[in-house]
Amino acid sequence: MSPAERTASSPATAAASPSKASAAAPSRPVAARTGPAQAVEVPRRVRLTLARVDPWSVTKLSFLLSVAVGIALVVATAVVWSVLDGMGVFTDVNGLLRDVVGGEVDVNLLDYLGFGKVLSLATVIAVVDVVLLTALSTIVAFLYNVSAALVGGLHVTLSDD
Repeated sequence: MSPAERTASSPATAAASPSKASAAAPSRPVAARTGPAQAVEVPRRVRLTLARVDPWSVTKLSFLLSVAVGIALVVATAVVWSVLDGMGVFTDVNGLLRDVVGGEVDVNLLDYLGFGKVLSLATVIAVVDVVLLTALSTIVAFLYNVSAALVGGLHVTLSDD
């Protein structure tokens, strides 16, 4: 069925064969370039304005992302400590401290930089990071809503190329 026949068909004919009409109808706008045989799809463009951000959504999302960052921080700390210990850095630095301080003073670097203590400190920093990032991003969402009410929001143009 040609496009001219499709537009000339009656509603009763289109209702009788809905699958044929929906299969023939293009899903995107089509513009003719030089003739009816050559059709080129034109990308749609939509201009949107981000006028408001829901602070509760921002709070939930930032909490989840900051928990992921906190877990990554603890894991990265454990990996770096294990690599340094495997390379013998703590043993070498401990020997250097004994040479500098002297043999009569017992100095052990791992008493201060043991795996458990370093991991505990990384966990405390991760928890503080979760609280601060969540609170800060919620405050930023409120500030965005106030400034968007004053200036109109963020204008975005979307295209389906």
